[in-house]
Amino acid sequence: VQLQASGGGLVQAGGSLRLSCTASGRTFSNNGMGWFRQASGKEREFVAAISWSGGSTKYRDSVQGRFTISRDRTKNTVLLQMNSLKPEDTAVYYCAAARGAAVTSYTAQYAYWGQGTLVTVSS
Repeated sequence: VQLQASGGGLVQAGGSLRLSCTASGRTFSNNGMGWFRQASGKEREFVAAISWSGGSTKYRDSVQGRFTISRDRTKNTVLLQMNSLKPEDTAVYYCAAARGAAVTSYTAQYAYWGQGTLVTVSS
């Protein structure tokens, strides 16, 4: 089972990136999915999550209104559209699959993790 995150890169403040997470080895169409990030020297933190159906989403306050999480259950893919990026958004971003179907921001409720993709926002 593998979660492959991609789409990271270097962008100027105010720019946009779209992260993609594709699962292989099994389907996660009935699982909640999430994005987390970890900046250098800091703990991993929740960014956004989406329920199994895509009908419910949740965001950390600092990205609300700038980031949008979505999913394509037929393609086993989860996307994170990031707009109006700020230098403080710089981090390694990880996608994860939850144990259950609901939207959740709790790290302990995620069972599968991708390898991460680096996002760097320059000022």
